[in-house]
Amino acid sequence: MPEPLMKMVKGDGVGINLAVWEGDGKPILCIHGITANCRCWDIFAAALAPQNHVMAMDLRGRGRSDRPAKGYSLDHHIRDMNCLMDDLNIDQAIIMGHSLGAFIGLIFAAEYPQRTERLILVDGGGDLSKEQMDKVFIGIKPALDRLEMVFPSEEAYLQKMRAAPYIQPWSPVIEAYYRYEIEPTEGGVHTNIQPAHIQEESDNIRKVACATFYPKVNCKVLILRAPRGLLSQEDILLPEDVIDKMMAEIPDVRRFEVEGLNHYGIVFQPHEARDRAVREFLKEN
Repeated sequence: MPEPLMKMVKGDGVGINLAVWEGDGKPILCIHGITANCRCWDIFAAALAPQNHVMAMDLRGRGRSDRPAKGYSLDHHIRDMNCLMDDLNIDQAIIMGHSLGAFIGLIFAAEYPQRTERLILVDGGGDLSKEQMDKVFIGIKPALDRLEMVFPSEEAYLQKMRAAPYIQPWSPVIEAYYRYEIEPTEGGVHTNIQPAHIQEESDNIRKVACATFYPKVNCKVLILRAPRGLLSQEDILLPEDVIDKMMAEIPDVRRFEVEGLNHYGIVFQPHEARDRAVREFLKEN
């Protein structure tokens, strides 16, 4: 698995860390989920680079990006994306987002159509009801809980994550992802994500009616759906009624069911049919 180059670029008043897998063609800008980091895109990057130039940002407050005390919302991330594209002299990119990153990508495409060549929504971007959103946040509770924990060593932290049922089978790619987020703290190690920042993010995302943005997306859109949810069939991010609404209201959209994978596996696990669907979508005229 090729290691990305790391570079700091300018967000909206913050430094944004960018992982880069160099390649040809239009750039692909990848946006991760709520408690994730840029290294969740390693599997996709291996499938898409060097035929494509793949970049993955650490959202503010995650990974090696700056961590302001406040400012965690879809709006803040969209402004960061716009600023980093300016900083890199990129006029237009393919936007690909997973989970929270799909919501960010959707709204970016609606608000900056001139900067979005096409859009890939990876198990996210659905207009969930309050009850559906509640189930999602129950499903991500194990991921949120780890942010509060202090572990005696890096190995103790990794041992905890290796036992998590939702990210199996374990692999060197997943281990590299979790190692990337570990930092020293008093008494041992913890993740480099502040729980208060994620709480602000969580509160803000519930205020957004993302279906209002569907008709405004005028580029080609591919939705990748994980049929196995987060922890169960009760916490699927794109239930059938939700994805049906997306298919009806986004003007130029197609979907692909990533069989056999859950919400985490859709980015962390190899899946040739998924990769082929993305490559074919990128080649569409």
